[in-house]
Amino acid sequence: MAEHIVRQGSASVTELAESFGVSLMTVHRDLDELERQGMVRKVRGGATAQASNVWESNIAYRLKAHTAEKDAIARVVAGLIEPGSSLMLDDSTTALAVARHLGELAPLTVVTNFLEAIRLLAGERDLRLIALGGEYHATHDSFLGLGCVDAVEAVNVDLVVVSTSAVSEQYAYHQEQEIVLVKRAMLRSGSRRVLAVDGSKLARVALHRVAPLDDFDVVVVDANAPADLLQRLRDHHADVRVAEM
Repeated sequence: MAEHIVRQGSASVTELAESFGVSLMTVHRDLDELERQGMVRKVRGGATAQASNVWESNIAYRLKAHTAEKDAIARVVAGLIEPGSSLMLDDSTTALAVARHLGELAPLTVVTNFLEAIRLLAGERDLRLIALGGEYHATHDSFLGLGCVDAVEAVNVDLVVVSTSAVSEQYAYHQEQEIVLVKRAMLRSGSRRVLAVDGSKLARVALHRVAPLDDFDVVVVDANAPADLLQRLRDHHADVRVAEM
């Protein structure tokens, strides 16, 4: 049931009952358990894996969403990375797309709290990998909390790459306070800061402000973003790079 909702993005209770041949009561009970695990969120008449302005979608959904856009953005970000430098990646799936290019740019020192990125990079030669600890959160497959913030603040890197859930003309936003605190610490730990976001996140807000756009040296977004939103972003930031698809 969780895979069905993640694949579709959302589903109604009636649809789930018909698809799995179970009663509406069983669907509601199963959705309650999936919500407790952080896999989906119950909404009126069904459930969704998609983000809202108050909660983030789970890692399983984010790994499947806007993959072509994230790959294009990652190629542009990779061009900003100097061999021999140090790099910090947050727990976003856009940063994970960047991680897939790092073997080509070695030697590098890479710092991250994202377990999926750690798994990916652990086998790469000539990459020094520093894993940021803290409390593990299965919904995001990453380490967060005070322990992670402390670990971030103990290092300084040449470049920090983060993504956020929403971007207005002036601020980057995220729904979850613990993630916001880690991202803010990461931004303080980098000499240069890159915001990498696909176009679906533009002209949106979420519950918490992560940072003003002026705090980022470069903003990278994909060319599939609506032209008017790209122009509004350029009007408020000096260095916006558009990744061609």
